[in-house]
Amino acid sequence: MDAIEELKKTRLIVLARGVPKDVLLKAVGAIEEAGVTVFESTFDHRRADCVAENAEKIAALVAAYGERMAIGAGTVLSVEEVRAAHAAGATFIVSPDSDPDVIAETKRLGMASIPGAMTPTEIKRAYALGADIVKLFPADDLGYHYIQNLKGPLPHIPLMATGGVNPQTIPEFLSRGILAVGTGITVFRPDLVAAEDYEGIKALAKAHMDAIQAAWR
Repeated sequence: MDAIEELKKTRLIVLARGVPKDVLLKAVGAIEEAGVTVFESTFDHRRADCVAENAEKIAALVAAYGERMAIGAGTVLSVEEVRAAHAAGATFIVSPDSDPDVIAETKRLGMASIPGAMTPTEIKRAYALGADIVKLFPADDLGYHYIQNLKGPLPHIPLMATGGVNPQTIPEFLSRGILAVGTGITVFRPDLVAAEDYEGIKALAKAHMDAIQAAWR
């Protein structure tokens, strides 16, 4: 599936880090039932085997959901990780920063690029390097007024907000010109993950989707 086209429709990426593969597969099935179509499995750089570990998760997610969901990789910090994600079947790459080599390799391999940036200079540069969407991070520290001011001189650059995203803040982010939002912990809440409470995870995902739909009525 085309991650960018799905984001234009659903406006939400859900992400997870550090969730065991078997639990992750069931949890992603739960959020799919809630209407989520874009999922990001992040590299956990605390682990010595983070590249192989996340590649294995991505491959399993693609096998299970790849025909119905866009599956990508997050917290991608190196070209090696881009290549591993691509080999596993990922269709998009998300990073907290705007590494030119990461963006270039992502585009060379035919994947969507969503690098992170904070300032107008960083956002403009990331877009010029080939970003399909620029991830504004950390969006909650920057604030809604900052986003509104950014959209004045940079209305042509699509932005995704991560940091502080939840059903209460989603309407404000979208009203300020944000194309899409990304979140992990407000859907994959640690206590629900630990309890393998998939119905609880599904309910949280639906609350996010409902907030997006209500904001665009």
